[in-house]
Amino acid sequence: MKIGSIALHGACILAPMAGVTDKPFRLLCKELGAAYAVSEMTTSDPRMWKTRKSLLRMDHLGEPDPIGIQIAGSDPVVLAEAARFNVAHGAQIIDINFGCPAKKVCNAWCGSALLQDEPLVGQIISAVVRAVDVPVTIKIRTGWHLANKNALKIAAIAEAAGAAMIAIHGRTRDMMYNGHAEYDTIAAVKARCTIPVVANGDIDSPEKARQVLEATGADAIMIGRAAQGRPWIFREINHYLKTGQRLPEPTPKEAGEILIEHLNRLYNHYGEEAGVRIARKHLGWYAKERPESAPFRERVNKATAAVDQLRFSEDYFLALDAA
Repeated sequence: MKIGSIALHGACILAPMAGVTDKPFRLLCKELGAAYAVSEMTTSDPRMWKTRKSLLRMDHLGEPDPIGIQIAGSDPVVLAEAARFNVAHGAQIIDINFGCPAKKVCNAWCGSALLQDEPLVGQIISAVVRAVDVPVTIKIRTGWHLANKNALKIAAIAEAAGAAMIAIHGRTRDMMYNGHAEYDTIAAVKARCTIPVVANGDIDSPEKARQVLEATGADAIMIGRAAQGRPWIFREINHYLKTGQRLPEPTPKEAGEILIEHLNRLYNHYGEEAGVRIARKHLGWYAKERPESAPFRERVNKATAAVDQLRFSEDYFLALDAA
């Protein structure tokens, strides 16, 4: 699949997730088979570009190509300037967020709230496409409300405005993450678009990945929540799509080694204090559904030093491996 002139070597993409798809996680997922990883959502407000939070989100030094940065906002002029700023700082693909369902984002007339204003969606995409010489992509939902699924209209507007790819989460905004993703709308969009379409939502196994690709005809799939604590899901899906065979699950020892690498990158990226704090959610995901996970989570969540968090994590996964 190509995004504009940029070829992706694989059919699995890491979905942008606020507070999750930071540089340490993107690097890990790319190393474990993600063909592309979009940054977590960055603000289009220029007053915030020099804050520590924004600078960390825009840090792509040493990250394998292609570099994709997601921007959010509702003013076409401001978003165009944000796109120019990010391209000047290394972005090779600009993704516009029309899909976030969070109340805080929608109340600011950003994310999936914009699906209610189809002309504005077109104006935003056109402004960003004119502003930069890199591919511009969008992430949407099937609509704002179950009674008004307008993904087909949005996709037509996006393609006409010059978008190079559309990623669709198979839920409306009002569904949030409840219920089940539906793929008929994604299939309808793919049937009508000439640009690549990426399917997202509830893809949590190699078998489901193949099922969704076949059901939608999508050019690729996008993995979000299923990669949390399981970044190796990308290599599992790649192997299954290529061979029809499942890779063995990582042993607890192997999973622990991946976790330790992830933790060290978090500490290096954020500094020890913030890194230890941010690591806690990831530790919970890595331990999810494993034996004695509750005592482990309680212990690592109380740790305030990186050395303790590392030691507790290594001991836990080695004990699981020996059991």
